[in-house]
Amino acid sequence: MRRNGFEAATNPILKPLKTIECRDAILAPDGTEPEWPEAEVVIGNPPFLGNRKIRRELGDHVADRLPQLYRATVGGKKLDLVCYWFAKAGKLLAEEKVRRVGLVATNSIRGGSNRIVLDKIVKQGSIFDAWSDEPWVIDGAAVRVSLVCFSGADDQYRADTHLDGKPADAIHADLTVGIDLTGAKRLTENKSAAFQGDIKRGPFDIPGSLAREWLCLPKNPNGRPNSDVLKPWVNGKDLTRRPAGKWIVDFGDSMSETNAALYEKPFGLVAKHVRPLRQKNKEASSREFWFRHWNPRPKMWKALNGLARYIATPRVSKHRLFVWLKASTCPDCQLIVIARDDDTTFGILHSRFHEAWSLRLGTSLEDRPRYTPTTTFETFSFPAGLSPDIPADDNAGDTRAIAIAEAARRLVGLRDRWLNPPEWVEWIDEPAPGYPKRPVPRDEVAAKELKARTLTNLYNARPQWLADAHDGLDAAVAAAYGWDAEISKEDALRNLLALNLDD
Repeated sequence: MRRNGFEAATNPILKPLKTIECRDAILAPDGTEPEWPEAEVVIGNPPFLGNRKIRRELGDHVADRLPQLYRATVGGKKLDLVCYWFAKAGKLLAEEKVRRVGLVATNSIRGGSNRIVLDKIVKQGSIFDAWSDEPWVIDGAAVRVSLVCFSGADDQYRADTHLDGKPADAIHADLTVGIDLTGAKRLTENKSAAFQGDIKRGPFDIPGSLAREWLCLPKNPNGRPNSDVLKPWVNGKDLTRRPAGKWIVDFGDSMSETNAALYEKPFGLVAKHVRPLRQKNKEASSREFWFRHWNPRPKMWKALNGLARYIATPRVSKHRLFVWLKASTCPDCQLIVIARDDDTTFGILHSRFHEAWSLRLGTSLEDRPRYTPTTTFETFSFPAGLSPDIPADDNAGDTRAIAIAEAARRLVGLRDRWLNPPEWVEWIDEPAPGYPKRPVPRDEVAAKELKARTLTNLYNARPQWLADAHDGLDAAVAAAYGWDAEISKEDALRNLLALNLDD
């Protein structure tokens, strides 16, 4: 009320309502779908709980039963808890048991698996008013929410459509107007190229100093060095800020406990710190294979086999940044890995066209966009002849690929020189071969200055030289598509959608 110029009422705002009942709204005690009180309008602020937390917070019965109970809407997928209110309300609209619905959801409902409930709502009726991304404070935590008002196909009382307070012709299921990208499909040529990084589920990570000590030790009783099971470890913050320099113990996805124990020091640390935590886990496999990462991504490592480097981007980041990592580096689950080592692919991904696509097709965590292998990468149409399923060698003579690669190398070279100036940084070899060199400040003054040299700070400032480098890259990528370098974002998205649907 105060936001709209009114003082708060001093008398009770709501009079007694017989249409509000204190009980579970989406799952009855006997496991069936509950009946809601008769009403013309449903409004509410359902609880926010991510799908991965439902089992831990609400138990196995709820986690297993909800996707089954609302299968007609959600297709058996496991969604955030709030989505089941949308599924239930949408069903009542379709059955003409209610006239309108207005619900609050986390802003992740706009994309990924969660969007399936809005897809169904738009198909059966329409969203007539929505706020796509609003700040919200609950229990002292700041989150971002979407407020969605929807009705059935025959709502004769519906007013004009508005999104974020502005008139709109129609609101799409991703809570956008204009070009509807919700129909974009995953492309076969992009499959098996992008992966979420390693999920460890336990303190397998160690300081770089300890890893170097172990690398210098004599070989183990099996005649093998500790380098077999030690890798530099990189997470999202290492990309957007300064690298923390951590390493990780990694026994792979098939090594037995007996063979792992032959790597004495690494195994001993994991036995001390990881095993006690894993023994409390409900999953039998987590308890049995406590010495392995929970999901070490064997398909990712298979795709990376033979590559000297790979492309990585943070899953969640203010800026959509892509960097090169050496193939011997273990990527954390907060990174998305693209199994390509050519500058052309790197350049296409770092263009403004892919950034615009990923922002529209992805979701977000609070105010930071999220990147996923499925919705943002696998749906993206690369220029003809330059897609991920074509080996880089096959387009080595393509002038388009050469121009993109040159622009990408220039961008990376300039950025690297800014991040680690040779005057401030010395590159040191690790004690064992096969690992990337590590940057070490030349003195205390350099160490202090380097703290501010991060990719986030660089892209926040976006100096002219960086903007120029990106403009050059964007022009090369636009030419590869056959577009004008100054093509608008909306036209580029329209063209990309056409390429996706024509595939």
